[in-house]
Amino acid sequence: MRTQCQSKTASSPGSDDYKALIDDLSAAIAPIQAIHQQAVESLAPRVREIIENRSRDTRLIEHTLDQLLDHACIPQGLAIFKTLCRYFWEIDPHATASYISTYREMWDFDDQKTKEAEIKAEMVNDLPHV
Repeated sequence: MRTQCQSKTASSPGSDDYKALIDDLSAAIAPIQAIHQQAVESLAPRVREIIENRSRDTRLIEHTLDQLLDHACIPQGLAIFKTLCRYFWEIDPHATASYISTYREMWDFDDQKTKEAEIKAEMVNDLPHV
């Protein structure tokens, strides 16, 4: 009985099929990235105004953080989210911690799994060898 094996080059990162898939995915997500970028650019002046005016309007700050959470998946969105969180920490650390936790649940899921796996691996390595 003969079995056929797929060529390794068909699924290797250097193959034309792989490059075509990456190109297709990049084209598909480009409009979504543009929407995130536009939203961040429209929210940036509000964040600057909050900080420059030393606003203590928690409703405004929380509303802005809520909006930023939706766009913290891109580096610019995360940067402005962190900036406002650092400012808000002095006003309401508990609420800020909640926003940070929400960010981690929404966007940092893979990193959390990695961290948990690393901790488990360290625990296993720390066990006494018998």
